[in-house]
Amino acid sequence: MDLLEYQAKALFREMNIPVLPSQRIDRAQDLKGLRIPYPVVLKSQVRSGGRGKAGGIRFVENTIDAVAAANAIFNLPIRDEYPQVLLAEGKYNADQEFYLAVTLDPVSRRPILLGSSKGGVEVEESISEVQKVVVEQQFSPFYARHLSVKMGLQQDLILAVSNIIEKMYHLFVQKDLDLVEINPLGISPSGEVMALDGKVILNDNALGRHEDLAALIQNHHLLPQVTGQDIPSFAFPCEFDRMLQPQLKWMEAEGNIGLLCNGVDLTMATVDLIVQQKGKLAHFLDLQAEDYTELTDNWRDRLYQGLELVSQSKKVKVVLVNLLSHFVTAEKTVSEIANYLTRKVQIGDVPQFVLRLTVNPSREIQDQLTQLPVQVTESLDEAVKLAVSLAK
Repeated sequence: MDLLEYQAKALFREMNIPVLPSQRIDRAQDLKGLRIPYPVVLKSQVRSGGRGKAGGIRFVENTIDAVAAANAIFNLPIRDEYPQVLLAEGKYNADQEFYLAVTLDPVSRRPILLGSSKGGVEVEESISEVQKVVVEQQFSPFYARHLSVKMGLQQDLILAVSNIIEKMYHLFVQKDLDLVEINPLGISPSGEVMALDGKVILNDNALGRHEDLAALIQNHHLLPQVTGQDIPSFAFPCEFDRMLQPQLKWMEAEGNIGLLCNGVDLTMATVDLIVQQKGKLAHFLDLQAEDYTELTDNWRDRLYQGLELVSQSKKVKVVLVNLLSHFVTAEKTVSEIANYLTRKVQIGDVPQFVLRLTVNPSREIQDQLTQLPVQVTESLDEAVKLAVSLAK
């Protein structure tokens, strides 16, 4: 699950990572009681990127302009996501902007530090210049300084930036996170550092060990938590017959579209898009997060069971499959879906499937998909429109 920026910065404060004075804004009128001196920046709190280019970040000089800007931002969808919260933050004049991140290296299965002296929107245009340092043994400040040097930093800036990297690493480990990212890390003309934007991705499977994180996201956990609900069994003849039903999140509705996703955020976003396109869900199923750096039996079991559950009802005309996995296993996941559909076609009728792919599968898999009742698209918006159209 992706945290919103203001939630990520709350974790930064706990680790003494410098952030600007800020205030959460739940409605435009809250700005009349703003405790931060002007000028300020108002930021749309959505999980999608590209807020600045879309108009979701605005600088304002006074209360009248702030209220007007907030009303506009609240009513501005960014990649079909409307903000429920805004962040008002002090303005910062950065002389330089860096990119920093800590995540898990899929090859070595060790934490990896990422950094670039070209942060902000420039990092997307110079992704090949991002420097990498794998934490191969027990962490020490050496790794952070090594990354700073590889980024081309010098003298006092090496110490300042490496100090931020160390704190990001400790946050990553202590909270069992999937990603900690600062983009940009602003550098003032005097050499002071400031986390101007932050991104944190939680490991859903670790939330049971971190009550503070669970409480942090509780107000934004919009997907109903279904526990103890009976999920219909199925007789699909396959070797993956270990039932994981208590771990699945299932919700019934009255429409004719079945939806299969993995992860709360992805499921919520896809449900919202279907509703916005006037589609009607029959049910949707969240397979929840998993370690996708390898195709485990657990994930394969969930996938086969989920595919069967969302497609077995006679009222379902279309099944939309929107799964995200690590690039190492994405093609293998597509292959498993193709194998499932091949076997189902041999057994009997199956509904039309719409598959959103984030990878280009091999020619063999593409040829297999062309022989099946499935339409493939890379864009989520196109996949949703196609599913709604086919369900009419």
